[in-house]
Amino acid sequence: MIQVTRLNGQEYYINPHQIESIEVHPDTTLLMLSGKYVVIKEKVPEVIDRIVEYRRRIGAFKNEE
Repeated sequence: MIQVTRLNGQEYYINPHQIESIEVHPDTTLLMLSGKYVVIKEKVPEVIDRIVEYRRRIGAFKNEE
């Protein structure tokens, strides 16, 4: 799980494997596999860094070489 912040300041965790795409217009918007949109404060590079770190922690990259 990665931590993200809603625009109202509420912090929560999402499963990065459920993110279908990330859009910016102008806020960062995550489109989830469920079809739900989640608008967050974090910028795209920060979200990507968190996803990479999460995948590194769980050992996901071992299977992606």
